[in-house]
Order: sequence, then structure tokens, then C-alpha cells
Amino acid sequence: MSLKLLVDQRIHKVLFAEAGKDFVDFLFHCLALPVGTVISFLTNGGTAGSLGNLYKSIENLNDIYLKPNQKETLLKPKLPSSGPELPLLLPEASSSAPADYYRCPNSSASRCNYVTDTPSAKCPCCNYIMSTGLSWVVGPAASSSSEASGSEGGYVKGVITYMVMDDLVVKPMSTISCITLINKFNVQEIGDLEEKVIDFGMDEARPATPF
Repeated sequence: MSLKLLVDQRIHKVLFAEAGKDFVDFLFHCLALPVGTVISFLTNGGTAGSLGNLYKSIENLNDIYLKPNQKETLLKPKLPSSGPELPLLLPEASSSAPADYYRCPNSSASRCNYVTDTPSAKCPCCNYIMSTGLSWVVGPAASSSSEASGSEGGYVKGVITYMVMDDLVVKPMSTISCITLINKFNVQEIGDLEEKVIDFGMDEARPATPF
């Protein structure tokens, strides 16, 4: 994915990045992992750093910019989640075939519905050796729900452009916000500002560092 940076050439500083849905989804997904719960405690203690800013950004982001029910998922995650169709920019785990499973050969006994991964195990119901192999069936794709709703995946809406600061503060982009930031960073001359486009991929995603 690409990011458009606004750079103050005079002091060689990135003022902010102009980012689309894909990059913001990637950042917010970091908090969909169990670490999001930890960050919520660290933020209260003022020790979460840039990740704390990212957490606060989601807290402060108006619900009109987020897809339904996503704020709670990000701020108070309960289980590890791969996210709905997210550009994780990390190597995917190799997809290995499931382990072999076996059941009791005594199919006439309705109570013998146990499964094991050891073909020499004895059935707790009838003491038969559980040596009858089972075949694995792949279920439907998990993304079917998002396809059914006719909407894109991820956490934020794609019709908005976002501003991402070097400390991971995320805000919807607007002309007023840009002017405010230019004043905040005490930019002397508009001519000192340079627009620079960079690519963000696996190498940049692994360390998960700000610009």
C-alpha cells in the first residue's frame, strides 16, 4: 500500500501521512489482538506510548467513521482475531492439513461418539480400539458474512481519507486539520513543504514503528 507524506524539508520532519482505509485498518487491527486489552490499562497509567495514542484515536473517532460494532471489538477484544479481510502485511502461517482423527468402529452404539487423534486409543464407551479414520471437510469461507452485507471488510469506512501522525494519532482528514497542524509545527514557508509518496509493505509492518 502507499502513503502520502507531508514533509517539512527545512527541519526534515514528517508532519503527517495521508492514508486510506487499508493502512488505517492495518493499524487498528493491532488492537484487535489481545494486546488491545493490555493497552487499555497502560493508557490509563500514561505508559502506552504510540500504541496508547492509537487506542485513544479509536476512542475519540466518531462512530460515523467506523463500521457497526467495530469500536468495542478494537477497544475490548476478547479473543484473537484475524480481522475481516484485512491487509495484515505479515507472512501468513503455512496452511497445513489437519491432524488425522479416528472414531470407534462400533457404529451401532449411538453413545460411541468419541473422537481421538491416536488410532490405538480405546473407546470409553465400549472399549473398542478407535481405529476408524475420519475425513476432514473444509467449511465455507469466513468472509461470507461481509459479502452478504454487500460492504467491504475491515474496521473503517473507505470513503474517508485519514491523517496519521508519527506518534500514531489517527484522525479524519480535513482542510482545517491540515492548517491547524501546519500552525502547530510552526511551518515558516509553505514552499518548505514537500509531498512524498512511500510504499508500506512487509518490511515496514514487521517492526510496527512510526514513520
